[in-house]
Amino acid sequence: MKVVVLRWGHRYRDKRLTSHVALTARAFGASGFILADVIDEKVKATVDKVKEQWGGFFKFEMGVPWRQVVKEWRAKNGLVVHLTAYGENIQTSDILKRIKATGKDLLVIVGSRKVPTEFFSKTVSDYNVAVGNQPHSECSSLAVFLDRLFEGQELSKEFEAAKIKIIPQIRGKKVARA
Repeated sequence: MKVVVLRWGHRYRDKRLTSHVALTARAFGASGFILADVIDEKVKATVDKVKEQWGGFFKFEMGVPWRQVVKEWRAKNGLVVHLTAYGENIQTSDILKRIKATGKDLLVIVGSRKVPTEFFSKTVSDYNVAVGNQPHSECSSLAVFLDRLFEGQELSKEFEAAKIKIIPQIRGKKVARA
């Protein structure tokens, strides 16, 4: 299952958080990230630098209108998942089981500001998923969602062509450089 994250909205004060959402997507198993409706070369540079140093394939796009992304994704028979505090609770419902059962690629939408009501509709989202029903960061929602989706397997993923690799240990820091 391929997962791409669509970040909708990007306020000036959220630039660093947008970078964190992209890096979370990469580290937790997504294969790509789309910064919809906005072009921000600093966010792209941050992601590109991490990819170059830490390896792995991760496609980054920006400036594409979100409606176009959703339309093209659906045309390829992909599912759209909207992460929102108002959706079906990931812990108390069978939402993940239903998503996985489709076997389809996922476009996961995370917002940064109040999203249009349209995001909750069947024309945009196949599923509205809540990681808890309390306000919190879209970065944490994405991390929990991807971790549950991939059942923790993404946490031991090896990234190809990495120039830097952390060597896990009980104490201290150990890094291998290629």
